[in-house]
Amino acid sequence: MRRFVLAFTVGAILTLLSHVAAGQDKEHPQGDQAGHNAGVDMRGDHAMGFSHENSIHHFHLYSDGGAIEVVANDPKDEATREQIRMHLGHIAQMFSAGNFNVPMFIHDRTPPGVPIMEAKKDAIHYKFEHTRIGGQIRITTADSDAVTAIHEFLVFQIQDHKTGDSITVRTAN
Repeated sequence: MRRFVLAFTVGAILTLLSHVAAGQDKEHPQGDQAGHNAGVDMRGDHAMGFSHENSIHHFHLYSDGGAIEVVANDPKDEATREQIRMHLGHIAQMFSAGNFNVPMFIHDRTPPGVPIMEAKKDAIHYKFEHTRIGGQIRITTADSDAVTAIHEFLVFQIQDHKTGDSITVRTAN
């Protein structure tokens, strides 16, 4: 089962990359915010394996890094909850290896902070954890440059996904 989902996710990403590269998103010019938002949602749904309409993303900034949290809108939606957990577990592994292809694909550009996060991959720790109705990736580091990069990355996520989350850095738990 796990190999099938991973293959599906990679296959979906490759298919969508070929569509974007072929210019099939030409109906939304670069400056068109509504087109950009629709593209982020569409690419995100395919890359994540679950609908953005069935889930909520949150991004938190902490003094030692931050967190990416995704929860199912409906606590009884077991399928979405399990897809969230599978996706976040996979993302934590990818980020640990310095691989940020998924957020670059979803946002159609390299998010701020990614180059430093890639370069400092050995100084940053990504821990996936189950939550009651989803999961989270806790991102920690003792490297001050890496903390700054993580914050840049998370603030970008907050803005591009329009989550309304605070960009205030809180003390780590």
